[in-house]
Amino acid sequence: MKAIRIRLMALTVTGLLLAGGAQANNLLNSLSDAANQQLGNNGSSAGNGNSMGQLSSLLSGSDNNLTAKSRTNAAGILGYCVKNNLLSASSATSVKDKLMSKLGMQNASTAQKTDYQDGLAGILHSGNGQNLDLNNLGSGMTQIKEKVKEKACNVVLKQAKSFM
Repeated sequence: MKAIRIRLMALTVTGLLLAGGAQANNLLNSLSDAANQQLGNNGSSAGNGNSMGQLSSLLSGSDNNLTAKSRTNAAGILGYCVKNNLLSASSATSVKDKLMSKLGMQNASTAQKTDYQDGLAGILHSGNGQNLDLNNLGSGMTQIKEKVKEKACNVVLKQAKSFM
Protein backbone atom coordinates (compact mmCIF):
# COMPACT_ATOMS: atom_id res chain seq x y z
CA MET A 1 0.00 0.00 0.00
CA LYS A 2 2.83 2.40 0.88
CA ALA A 3 4.60 1.65 -2.44
CA ILE A 4 1.41 2.40 -4.40
CA ARG A 5 0.97 5.67 -2.52
CA ILE A 6 4.58 6.71 -3.30
CA ARG A 7 4.17 5.83 -6.99
CA LEU A 8 0.89 7.73 -7.14
CA MET A 9 2.53 10.79 -5.59
CA ALA A 10 5.47 10.52 -7.99
CA LEU A 11 3.09 10.37 -10.97
CA THR A 12 1.14 13.36 -9.63
CA VAL A 13 4.31 15.43 -9.17
CA THR A 14 5.55 14.45 -12.64
CA GLY A 15 2.21 15.44 -14.15
CA LEU A 16 2.28 18.81 -12.38
CA LEU A 17 5.82 19.50 -13.54
CA LEU A 18 4.93 18.67 -17.14
CA ALA A 19 1.80 20.82 -17.00
CA GLY A 20 3.79 23.69 -15.46
CA GLY A 21 6.41 23.41 -18.19
CA ALA A 22 3.73 23.54 -20.86
CA GLN A 23 2.21 26.65 -19.27
CA ALA A 24 5.64 28.29 -19.07
CA ASN A 25 6.22 27.50 -22.73
CA ASN A 26 2.85 29.02 -23.66
CA LEU A 27 3.68 32.14 -21.65
CA LEU A 28 7.06 32.42 -23.37
CA ASN A 29 5.42 32.08 -26.78
CA SER A 30 2.85 34.75 -25.88
CA LEU A 31 5.58 37.15 -24.74
CA SER A 32 7.57 36.49 -27.90
CA ASP A 33 4.52 37.16 -30.09
CA ALA A 34 3.78 40.38 -28.19
CA ALA A 35 7.38 41.55 -28.56
CA ASN A 36 7.33 40.86 -32.29
CA GLN A 37 4.07 42.78 -32.64
CA GLN A 38 5.49 45.70 -30.68
CA LEU A 39 8.54 45.75 -32.93
CA GLY A 40 6.43 45.56 -36.05
CA ASN A 41 6.40 41.97 -37.33
CA ASN A 42 9.46 39.77 -37.27
CA GLY A 43 11.61 42.22 -35.33
CA SER A 44 11.75 45.11 -37.76
CA SER A 45 10.25 48.34 -36.63
CA ALA A 46 8.07 50.76 -38.46
CA GLY A 47 9.57 54.04 -39.50
CA ASN A 48 13.17 53.90 -40.57
CA GLY A 49 13.74 50.19 -40.02
CA ASN A 50 15.70 50.14 -36.78
CA SER A 51 14.99 46.89 -34.98
CA MET A 52 15.65 46.31 -31.31
CA GLY A 53 18.66 44.25 -32.37
CA GLN A 54 20.06 47.16 -34.35
CA LEU A 55 19.49 49.59 -31.48
CA SER A 56 21.08 47.17 -29.03
CA SER A 57 24.10 46.80 -31.29
CA LEU A 58 24.46 50.60 -31.39
CA LEU A 59 24.49 50.59 -27.60
CA SER A 60 26.96 47.76 -27.17
CA GLY A 61 28.99 48.25 -30.33
CA SER A 62 31.87 50.47 -31.28
CA ASP A 63 31.56 54.22 -30.88
CA ASN A 64 32.56 54.53 -34.55
CA ASN A 65 28.95 53.79 -35.50
CA LEU A 66 27.87 56.96 -33.69
CA THR A 67 30.59 59.42 -34.74
CA ALA A 68 29.74 62.33 -37.00
CA LYS A 69 31.02 62.22 -40.57
CA SER A 70 31.79 65.95 -40.56
CA ARG A 71 32.63 68.67 -38.07
CA THR A 72 29.60 70.69 -39.17
CA ASN A 73 27.26 67.76 -38.51
CA ALA A 74 28.92 67.25 -35.10
CA ALA A 75 28.24 70.90 -34.21
CA GLY A 76 24.60 70.52 -35.23
CA ILE A 77 24.19 67.29 -33.26
CA LEU A 78 25.57 69.03 -30.16
CA GLY A 79 22.90 71.72 -30.61
CA TYR A 80 20.24 69.02 -30.92
CA CYS A 81 21.51 67.23 -27.82
CA VAL A 82 21.46 70.39 -25.71
CA LYS A 83 18.01 71.39 -26.98
CA ASN A 84 16.64 67.95 -26.07
CA ASN A 85 18.37 67.81 -22.66
CA LEU A 86 20.55 64.88 -23.67
CA LEU A 87 23.72 66.81 -22.75
CA SER A 88 24.21 69.53 -20.20
CA ALA A 89 24.23 72.97 -21.76
CA SER A 90 27.26 74.04 -19.75
CA SER A 91 29.57 71.38 -21.15
CA ALA A 92 28.27 70.99 -24.70
CA THR A 93 27.49 74.60 -25.64
CA SER A 94 31.03 75.84 -25.15
CA VAL A 95 32.42 72.95 -27.22
CA LYS A 96 29.83 73.61 -29.95
CA ASP A 97 30.58 77.34 -29.98
CA LYS A 98 34.34 76.76 -30.20
CA LEU A 99 33.84 74.25 -33.00
CA MET A 100 31.56 76.61 -34.92
CA SER A 101 34.09 79.41 -34.51
CA LYS A 102 36.84 77.15 -35.79
CA LEU A 103 34.66 76.29 -38.80
CA GLY A 104 33.87 79.97 -39.45
CA MET A 105 30.18 79.47 -38.72
CA GLN A 106 29.55 82.35 -36.32
CA ASN A 107 26.71 84.02 -38.20
CA ALA A 108 23.33 82.83 -39.44
CA SER A 109 24.26 82.64 -43.13
CA THR A 110 27.25 80.35 -42.60
CA ALA A 111 25.22 78.23 -40.19
CA GLN A 112 22.89 77.25 -43.04
CA LYS A 113 25.15 74.38 -44.16
CA THR A 114 23.10 71.23 -44.73
CA ASP A 115 25.21 69.02 -42.45
CA TYR A 116 24.79 71.50 -39.61
CA GLN A 117 21.04 71.91 -40.15
CA ASP A 118 20.61 68.13 -40.33
CA GLY A 119 22.49 67.81 -37.05
CA LEU A 120 20.24 70.41 -35.40
CA ALA A 121 17.28 68.32 -36.60
CA GLY A 122 18.77 65.19 -34.98
CA ILE A 123 20.11 63.53 -38.12
CA LEU A 124 23.54 62.09 -37.50
CA HIS A 125 25.56 61.50 -40.65
CA SER A 126 27.73 58.80 -39.13
CA GLY A 127 31.31 58.02 -39.94
CA ASN A 128 30.28 54.61 -41.29
CA GLY A 129 28.24 56.25 -44.06
CA GLN A 130 24.81 55.71 -42.52
CA ASN A 131 22.31 58.33 -41.39
CA LEU A 132 20.75 57.93 -37.97
CA ASP A 133 17.65 59.99 -37.26
CA LEU A 134 17.66 60.41 -33.49
CA ASN A 135 14.00 61.49 -33.61
CA ASN A 136 12.86 58.35 -35.42
CA LEU A 137 14.59 55.29 -34.02
CA GLY A 138 11.61 53.02 -34.68
CA SER A 139 8.81 51.86 -32.43
CA GLY A 140 8.97 50.09 -29.09
CA MET A 141 11.30 50.18 -26.08
CA THR A 142 11.59 53.88 -25.28
CA GLN A 143 14.35 53.19 -22.74
CA ILE A 144 16.65 51.66 -25.36
CA LYS A 145 15.96 54.52 -27.80
CA GLU A 146 16.82 57.08 -25.11
CA LYS A 147 20.05 55.23 -24.28
CA VAL A 148 21.04 55.25 -27.97
CA LYS A 149 20.39 59.01 -28.13
CA GLU A 150 22.43 59.63 -24.99
CA LYS A 151 25.30 57.50 -26.25
CA ALA A 152 25.27 59.24 -29.65
CA CYS A 153 25.38 62.65 -27.96
CA ASN A 154 28.24 61.64 -25.68
CA VAL A 155 30.22 60.10 -28.55
CA VAL A 156 29.78 63.23 -30.70
CA LEU A 157 30.74 65.48 -27.75
CA LYS A 158 33.92 63.48 -27.25
CA GLN A 159 34.58 63.61 -30.97
CA ALA A 160 34.00 67.39 -31.09
CA LYS A 161 36.48 67.89 -28.26
CA SER A 162 39.06 66.00 -30.30
CA PHE A 163 38.53 68.47 -33.18
CA MET A 164 39.80 71.34 -31.00
